[in-house]
Amino acid sequence: MTRKSRYRSGSTLSTLTTPWRIHLEDLTVPANSMLSPAILILAFALLIFIGAFLLVLPVSSVSGEATPLMDALFTSTSAVCVTGLTLCDTGTYWSFFGQVVILVLIQLGGLGFMTGATILILIFGSRIGLRDRMLIGATLGVPKLGGLGNLVKGVTLFALLTEIAGAVCLYLHFSSVGVTDATWKAIFQSVSAFNNAGFDIFGSNRSLVGYQTDTALLMTTAALTILGGIGFMLVMDILIKRNFTRLTLNSKIVLVTSGILLLFGTAVIFVLEYSNLDTLRNMDFPHKAMVAFFQSAMARTTGFSAVDTGSMTEYCLFFIIVLMFIGGASTSTAGGIKVNTFGILISTIWSVIRGKEHAGAFGKEFVPLQVYRALTVIMLALGMVTIVVLVLTITEQIDFLQLLFETVSAFSNVGLSTGVTPSLSAVGRIVIIITMFTGRLGILALTLFMMLHQKYAIYRYPQEPITIG
Repeated sequence: MTRKSRYRSGSTLSTLTTPWRIHLEDLTVPANSMLSPAILILAFALLIFIGAFLLVLPVSSVSGEATPLMDALFTSTSAVCVTGLTLCDTGTYWSFFGQVVILVLIQLGGLGFMTGATILILIFGSRIGLRDRMLIGATLGVPKLGGLGNLVKGVTLFALLTEIAGAVCLYLHFSSVGVTDATWKAIFQSVSAFNNAGFDIFGSNRSLVGYQTDTALLMTTAALTILGGIGFMLVMDILIKRNFTRLTLNSKIVLVTSGILLLFGTAVIFVLEYSNLDTLRNMDFPHKAMVAFFQSAMARTTGFSAVDTGSMTEYCLFFIIVLMFIGGASTSTAGGIKVNTFGILISTIWSVIRGKEHAGAFGKEFVPLQVYRALTVIMLALGMVTIVVLVLTITEQIDFLQLLFETVSAFSNVGLSTGVTPSLSAVGRIVIIITMFTGRLGILALTLFMMLHQKYAIYRYPQEPITIG
């Protein structure tokens, strides 16, 4: 379509025919949109401060005394960010009220504020705007804008049903300790495991070390963790398609990458810790394999541990750092850079090595912009971890590997620790709090920011090669 425009040059009128052009970057976005990265961050921060206020109250501790603000803030941040790092033992320090507060914070943090906000919008009958649907869809990994309300309902229902099923299995396992105690332990463990939080109320601040030969507990916890770590979208895709070849490329990447990391992690941990007297050496072969599998599953997501993490060999700790950094799947309760991002990176590297001009996997090509975003996320995550470790090496008198382990665990919202968390200084604790918060919301906010500020070029510069290698 063209338009006729007239302009005066001296005394002569000329007619100029020019094409219509609509610059997408010039389209204004409503300033009062309900959802944005800034609002998400503020909402999570508000939830953390509310949780900290409740945990400070004397009723939240077993002793009946007020909890120091720093300890309460650290615990609240760890719960909302579903990390699991703690300064005091959850099972013995916090009262029943305090444990309920922590469990609620875990549930709200696990489902995510965007899902919760969408549910509230649906309940109150408000209309979800186009831009808000795009934001929610980006968070949940949904390519289409329709049916987001039903999708969010499905996510919530999937989470609740999985947690209930896990709680029932765990209750049957704990039933010998009494109805009340068994019920609370089952509910807390199920919610914490599914939301990849890593909190437990078994006491002694040793996670599941005292249950390392308890097959039912470990495998139920692992199943809940894996389901929470792969997310609703993958589960639904599998249930609907029922055939690997028909799955979406995203589902294939998550499924294959997660499976390889889980099995490879099991093998590496099994071999590296096989002769370690403080971890696997005194177990029989089946229990060694089971614990190695459990640790591999926990390392990328939850942070429960069936062995003393601080007693692991240094090379195994470094390997676990890599697993923690990768994390779980997008749209799941897990943290890290996500297996989707890692899968795109590995597939791109493999495509380049094979001399392919366009990166892809399973007979499909990646959208180039997604490859750029994956590289951006990984590099910024590495930069964040580097800065935090550098700061902690200045403020803390702790071994470098332990600081690196603690930092990646906090950033990836895993919660595994070599035992140095309580010994951190006040500055160190604040740094870890910021790291947990950034790790939980940083990648999400970055993704939304990149989508909201994506510009479509109306022209391109000439290409010129750069020497590499």
